[in-house]
This record gives sequence, structure tokens and C-alpha cells, in this order.
Amino acid sequence: MLLLSLSANAQTKTAAKIPEDVEKMLTKYACLACHKADAKIIGPAYTEVAKRKYSNEKIVELIYEPKPANWPGYPPMAPMKHVPKDDALKIAKWINSLSAKK
Repeated sequence: MLLLSLSANAQTKTAAKIPEDVEKMLTKYACLACHKADAKIIGPAYTEVAKRKYSNEKIVELIYEPKPANWPGYPPMAPMKHVPKDDALKIAKWINSLSAKK
């Protein structure tokens, strides 16, 4: 029982926290249907995207015009042209903030 408790506690400490404003956007635009902060669902985890060191502008570009060749082994992402640019930029900045966290 103690081992399970320690394991759950360790997982909680390493999980990437999504700020409330960003989480609302990710929910509104259905991003969380395919992506999670720190785990693969259908698309790559946001922490994996952050490791690529794309600029914020590049991430925004990829939100609007995904490039399947950038992520072999994943199904192609649909273009998310309905996401306003300001929101896409906020999401991109948050994604890139994950590369600074350990």
C-alpha cells in the first residue's frame, strides 16, 4: 500500500500543470481530445512538442497547417484554423514553457 502511495505521489509531482486559462482554451478548441500535457494519447504530449524547440510562431503555423512528416508514427492532425491567433499564440507559449521544466 505504501508503495502505491509513493508511486502516485511521484507521478503527481512530475505531471505537467496546465494553467486554468490555457486549459480552458485547450478544452474549447478540443485539443485535449488528442493531446495531453505529459502523455501520448492520439497526438504527441505537449512536453514532447516542447522538446522540439519550435518557435512560438512555428507552433501557431503548425496548429493551422499541421505537417504529418514532423511527427511520424502519429495520425495526421486536422488543421485547426478556427483557433484565433491570439489563443494559438498563448497555447504555443505555454507549450514552450514546458521545455524549461524538469
